[in-house]
Order: sequence, then C-alpha cells, then structure tokens
Amino acid sequence: MAGQRVTFTGSQGDELAARLDLPAGEIRAFALIAHCFSCSKEQLATARISTELAKRGIAVLRFDFTGLGSSEGDFANTNFSSNVQDLVRAADFLRASYEAPKVLIGHSLGGAAVLTAAGAVPEVKAVVTVNAPASTEHVVQNFATDLARIETDGEAEVSLGGRPFLIRRQFLDDVRGQNVLDRVKAMRKALLVMHAPTDNVVGIDNARQIYDAAKHPKAFISLDGADHLLTGRRDAAFAAEIMSAWVARYLDLSEPAETVSPQTGITVMESGHGKFQQFVHSGAHRMIADEPKSVGGLDTGPSPYDFLSIGLGACTAMTLRLYADRKKLDWGRVTVSVDHGKVHADDCADCAEGLTGRIDRFQRVITVEGEHDEAARAKILEIADKCPVHRTLESASAIVTELKGD
Repeated sequence: MAGQRVTFTGSQGDELAARLDLPAGEIRAFALIAHCFSCSKEQLATARISTELAKRGIAVLRFDFTGLGSSEGDFANTNFSSNVQDLVRAADFLRASYEAPKVLIGHSLGGAAVLTAAGAVPEVKAVVTVNAPASTEHVVQNFATDLARIETDGEAEVSLGGRPFLIRRQFLDDVRGQNVLDRVKAMRKALLVMHAPTDNVVGIDNARQIYDAAKHPKAFISLDGADHLLTGRRDAAFAAEIMSAWVARYLDLSEPAETVSPQTGITVMESGHGKFQQFVHSGAHRMIADEPKSVGGLDTGPSPYDFLSIGLGACTAMTLRLYADRKKLDWGRVTVSVDHGKVHADDCADCAEGLTGRIDRFQRVITVEGEHDEAARAKILEIADKCPVHRTLESASAIVTELKGD
C-alpha cells in the first residue's frame, strides 16, 4: 500500500489534511473513512482498515475533520452538521480528482456521520459503522459534567481523551436537532453494523437500533472483547478483515472500473492545492507529484526529477532481474538507489564526454545480495547500462507538443 498526503477544502473553507491509501496494483473502487469524535485519521483502527481494503484493490481516503489532527480551522466552530458536510466535500474531492467513493466507513460518531451523509453521495453502494451511536446526542455524555456551564456561559473547555477542547452551545443545539435513524431508514444502501458488546462508551443497544432501522441488505458483526476505539491490534485487524470481505460483495472487483482508468498513457493535472501539486494518472494507478517545501511545494509526492530517477532505478532493477532469470543466475534481491543533480560537464569528465556546460547527472548505486566475483560484478554493471530508460536518458529524444482546442 502506498500512502499519499492530500488536502481539500472543507465545509467552512479550511484546508483539511487527508491521506489517500492506494493499493499496490489496480484500483477497483474508492472508500471514505470518518474517524471518531475528537480522534484523527492516524488512529490504529482507521489505518488497519485502510490497509486491509487496499489489499482488495480499494483505495481509501481518510482525513481529519475541521480543527482536528493536521487540518486547519477552529474545532469550536464545528458541529455534527459541519462534519457531515466535510464528508460530502471529501466525496466531492474524490469524484473530481479520481472517482466517487462507493464505500463509506465511520467509527463512533463518524459512524453516525456516514449514515447521515450516505444519501448525499449517490455513488455509495455500501456503508459500514463501527461502535456507532444511534443518536448524535450520545456524544454529549463525553462532557456531561460541563453541560451546565456550556448552557449558562455559551461555551466551556472540556477534556476529551486527555486533551482540552472548546465546546459551544451551538454544538449542543446542532446534535439535538439530528435524527440519525430517520436517515438510516431512507438510506437504501447495503449496511454492515459492527459493534463491541463490551463497549462502555457507546452501548450495544445502539447497534440494535441502527440495524432495526435499516432496510435489507444489512448485516451485524459482534466485535467480541474489543473496546470502543479498537485499541487492540487483533480487534482492529479482525474488524478490518471482515469489513473488507463484506464490502467486496457489493462491489464489482473482478475488473478495474472503466471510470478509474479512462485513458492510456500518462495524464497530469493540477490539483488546485499548493503551488506545484499535481495528480498523476497512469492507467489504473494514481500518484501525486509535487516539490519540496524548500522551493514552495507541499512535499506531498515525488518531484518531476524524482520521477525520472524512479524510472531509471526501476528499469535498472527489472533489467537485471530479467537477465538473471534468463541465465539462471543465483542473484539475490536487487536494490538500486539513484541521486540526481546538476553539475558542470568539466566536473564530470568520466561521464560527460562530448558535453559542455551544465548537465544532469544521475548517480546510480546498485546492490545485488549474495557473493559475486569480479566477473559477475562487471556483468552486473554491463547489464545495468542496457536498461532502456538508461539508454533513453543518454540518447536524444523527440518531444512533440500540441495545444488542445476548447
């Protein structure tokens, strides 16, 4: 699984920090995860779920709600409705940049949020909740002792998970005006309800209420022995494995969706975030190109010259492996590191014959595990130089450019 940092604009105009976890192979669908109240996208259970879904070809976007984690904004100005709107904005981001999510997953209050947001994302086929409350008012229990102060003074600082948060009366008014179960009844999506019978934060009866309100198809899985946050690694892994198997039933994972890879070749498109960030589409594969922060970028992906170095390193390793397999040589794992820089030809007399002025210099270091005599080492270097990308970089290339019409 490859993780890429991305950002998008939230419901209140702030930049929200997100992580897009991509499968190693073809992308067959996209999913969106909402974390628990006052948590972040880096929570263990959220990360484990992303990993398991990626194994099945499902890319996952997890993000920090406004004012939480690495996202911008003031948490005190948020409420349940703004969280739901942030979710819809995240779905809009995926739809515009990649493909709309077909799966929504929510943990704790995030579960109530995805149940509420599901109707606003028509492409969603399956919804999963983990230890979710059937009513948004349940969250008030987190700061019940400060409730009177919030009502009287209009706001109060409360402790959530050992951290201080400012809660305002508008937050209380908002959660009291929600009806999650009505949204569940009207949802018309496949639903998986997962809940721990021993959850002492959100009781198991909440799962029954959500399950009873939903139309078929629906399912319930008991997370026996788990706590509310799924802090046990085995519990998080179990939930993730069951979830990834269940959602596959409602997605066509036999072939990559045509909408995921509508074109051949490489397409690069500005993301609209930061000065340099680009979305890179290569068939079914999704990447991000950027520049380091030192030159004004967001450092969310490799730079253009990094991609050149990646091409050279990958091609070198592949060429060596093909040769070793064909000759039945006992070569261990091949590792290639590449460092790019611009130098003056006069400072690279052994590599810049016939060149003048400043040149691009790719320093390639090859490691092949195992014992190799001098003859084998010479052969490794000889074959490496036959890498097609190596030859392309050393030879002249023709670039033909045209400007597309309106």
